[in-house]
Amino acid sequence: MSGASAMVRDGVRQAMAWLHGWTGLLLGYVLFVMCLAGTLSVFKPEIGRWMRPEVTAQADSKSAIVAATGWLSKNAPGSTGWYLTAPDGRANTVEASYDQGTDYLYRALDPVTGAPVVRETLGGEFFYRLHFELEIPYPWGRLLASLAAMVMLVALVTGIIAHKRIFKDFFTFRPAKGQRSWLDGHNATGVLAMPFHLMITFTGLLTLASLNMPWPISAGYGDKVMEMYEALAPGAVTRPAAGKPASLAPIAPMLTAAEHEFGGGHVGRVYVFNPGDAASVVTVYQSDADTVGYMRGQASFDGGTGRLLKSWVERRPAMRTYQVIYGLHMARFAPMGTRWLYVLGGAMLTLAISTGMVLWIAKRRERQPLSIGNRILERLNVGVITGVPLGAVAYFIANRLLPIGMAGRPEAEVSVALWTAAVAVLAGLVLRPAIGWPLMMGLLAVACVLAAVLGPVWSTEPVLLVGNLLFLAMAGALALIVRRQMRRRNAPTPARRRMREQPA
Repeated sequence: MSGASAMVRDGVRQAMAWLHGWTGLLLGYVLFVMCLAGTLSVFKPEIGRWMRPEVTAQADSKSAIVAATGWLSKNAPGSTGWYLTAPDGRANTVEASYDQGTDYLYRALDPVTGAPVVRETLGGEFFYRLHFELEIPYPWGRLLASLAAMVMLVALVTGIIAHKRIFKDFFTFRPAKGQRSWLDGHNATGVLAMPFHLMITFTGLLTLASLNMPWPISAGYGDKVMEMYEALAPGAVTRPAAGKPASLAPIAPMLTAAEHEFGGGHVGRVYVFNPGDAASVVTVYQSDADTVGYMRGQASFDGGTGRLLKSWVERRPAMRTYQVIYGLHMARFAPMGTRWLYVLGGAMLTLAISTGMVLWIAKRRERQPLSIGNRILERLNVGVITGVPLGAVAYFIANRLLPIGMAGRPEAEVSVALWTAAVAVLAGLVLRPAIGWPLMMGLLAVACVLAAVLGPVWSTEPVLLVGNLLFLAMAGALALIVRRQMRRRNAPTPARRRMREQPA
């Protein structure tokens, strides 16, 4: 019986190992992009500050919102809505989204004047959107990201089952051993942050649950989807425009009243619906930094009079559970130390995916000559694993080199990032891996140095300084890897050594 049980266990592990490998392979490159972008998004506000070095003014959240609504009242009075995110200890601008004619605009507004900052850029918003939209139109990008997250969850669970000595293997690393070295690296990066990997994958799936599983919503609400959103956020009020012009009442007292309704919580986001209309509504949302839970409180005011229409602080157990799970993924509550742990966990997940992709090829090369399909995958590994980070660094470089007053500047920065990554992938396909790996990593190291120099590297502003140091640290690590690769490539093989040792 014990022998039969062992055979069953081994059979299950082999099946799980097969499933683990194939699930990781099918959407591995998509997951690599998602994890890298998600890891960078943890410091979305700080990236925005690095990419807008001219903004040095500081203002509290309420004063900044007052300044932003003042500028928008003069420059976007016909908009159907202003969607504002207040600055905090991390961000120093007001993030504003609003429609103007047929265009939908995203701008960072100065916290003192309320006017758009001179250097237009998406900042960290690019990585945030790339993380779950993949630069693919709605809803297809989000659906692909959801599918990839499901595959990631399957890969994590099957990986745990498949590895018989997963924790023992974590403490084992055998350098310069080919397949074994890649397996050790894959195990180490996967096991050390395994609880984080499971948490971030599951919570990520939940953030897109309404898109993944729309049937319960259809069954419960039918065509009245707005009723669902009203049930999710009872303090948010929506009403059609009256068609009568009216000025917006002073917004500062509304913000103060909202904080009182939140029990001392801070202002996070402010949405102004139908601005300039007699039926305008100002909805204030509590800051996500106040608690782990996402979007805990809302307060809505009549835009013309400033009168409180409705307020709500979430206390329903089911909704609080959902908000906490959602908030765990967003990590807006996290203090500095916790954010760095998120970055470390995200970096390990990104490395686990990339080492897994390389391990797939290493395993097959040791068994037999690579097929044409696996040779293409081997070269894709070079292009994607080095090209996506290269595109990200090119995004930062473009932020410094493109003219400040250039029309369509934010879109141009994104185009530079995407085209750089695309060219790198093509280069990986063209070059032999023995040449492609050191060349592409070398280019990435040079790009990191250039980004730091353009920072500029001598800046003493804390966010700029830390960002530049991270670029230089990345460049140094890549230079060491390239140097080791070149040494191994130039080292004589055993056959060459024997020929040199033979007498003439």
